[in-house]
Amino acid sequence: MSSFEYANAPESKAIANIATSYGLFIGGKFVEPKKGKSFNTINPATEEILSKVGYADKLDIDLAVKSARTAFTKVWSKMPAKERGKYLYRIARILQERAREFAVVETLDNGKPIRESRDTDIPLAAAHFFFHAGWADKLDYAGLGSKPKPVGVVGQIIPWNFPLLMLAWKIAPALAAGNTVVLKPAETTPLTALLFAQVCQQAGLPDGVVNIVTGDGITGAALVNHSDINKIAFTGSTEVGKAIARSISNTKKSATLELGGKAANLVFDDAAIDEAIEGIVNGIFFNQGHVCCAGSRLLVQENVADEVLEKLKKRMSLIRVGDPMDKNTDLGAINSAEQLKRIQDISNTGDAEGASRWSPDCKLPSKGFWYPPTIFTGVSQSHRIARDEIFGPVLSVLTFRTPAEGIEKANNTMYGLSAGVWSDKGSKILWAAKQLKAGVIWSNTFNKFDPASPFGGYKESGWGREGGRHGLAGYLTSQVKESK
Repeated sequence: MSSFEYANAPESKAIANIATSYGLFIGGKFVEPKKGKSFNTINPATEEILSKVGYADKLDIDLAVKSARTAFTKVWSKMPAKERGKYLYRIARILQERAREFAVVETLDNGKPIRESRDTDIPLAAAHFFFHAGWADKLDYAGLGSKPKPVGVVGQIIPWNFPLLMLAWKIAPALAAGNTVVLKPAETTPLTALLFAQVCQQAGLPDGVVNIVTGDGITGAALVNHSDINKIAFTGSTEVGKAIARSISNTKKSATLELGGKAANLVFDDAAIDEAIEGIVNGIFFNQGHVCCAGSRLLVQENVADEVLEKLKKRMSLIRVGDPMDKNTDLGAINSAEQLKRIQDISNTGDAEGASRWSPDCKLPSKGFWYPPTIFTGVSQSHRIARDEIFGPVLSVLTFRTPAEGIEKANNTMYGLSAGVWSDKGSKILWAAKQLKAGVIWSNTFNKFDPASPFGGYKESGWGREGGRHGLAGYLTSQVKESK
């Protein structure tokens, strides 16, 4: 029987009103960088230039921090909490109203399929603002100490894999807690952050409460090292996270660091195999594998390994790779040439170290940055592809004989961000979850998120939590009365 053929279903680009150039968003206004520098942001699927974006240096960072400090001391920290909550509700509603526009801009600038931007990224971003709006006037009941107070001015640095969603993860709790922010989006995906600046204006947010400065790692370093920043919130690589920790180690700045991962997806022999296959595919190929908690290590019990691999390859053959703006596309473009090279380099070590590579037949576009969905079998724990975070659509497959061996292999990593467990026995799932050294553990599913659920890891996967009541803790200080 022939496979089902999908007709092209492109989303219209006309909904996205992208300006030819953008300045920096400081003090409630778009301003030009002090030194007039700028850089291009491109569509990774076509390599076309989308816009020219301002490049912030130390002078611009200083202006943004001063703006945030003024807004904090004179307006935002003094505002009744229920009034702050109203602004967050307003932002959430505007995001919902402009959801289609944000989804198109996100896909054009990032390369992810429009279906993911539309159905996951934008709705979840709005949900984070709704959730934290409700917390704004209830912080005394969060179990975070007596009369919790905001920490002050927060410097926030977000990655390129979920640009608007990571912005929401950072800004929503910070504002709900009464802080003001200076946020730097990733160099390759600044457009939805700049579009969000327009939302702040539309919502009437007081000037300086949110400031958005664009640039590269040098810009981020200037923000981290600014003397008037009270807290740093960073999502990105473990290497950069370590550098940030060293930079602030002799200061009074606090930090939340959400870093890398090399998650294990464990499939026991009593799992519902067909259901597990869908979870495996979603775990590693969602967002081109550009997910810190991606299930990039598949651990399968030996007696079902052949069945799992056979069904996995069949399912991977149905993955549609191509134009991210097509609503039928499953796997879009790699975000940048630099990231594509990293994926290629690490994958090539898999070949060199003796693992077996397999990809389905798929024609990749001639322009842009593309990589096919790939699995490696015959992988040992010493292989680089089983140790390093590839951050791409590449899955390493390992096997285990006993549940105890599966747990041991799953924990054999420097990371501790997430894991998945597949079994039809609740007792086995609970046992495995207790043994696994991971901050987030999914049961018979993978890559499911909710604003009310805290997210984060330990070991080299970071410090602190984001989301839920626990995520508010990093943005508050408690004032406990001393007993006399």
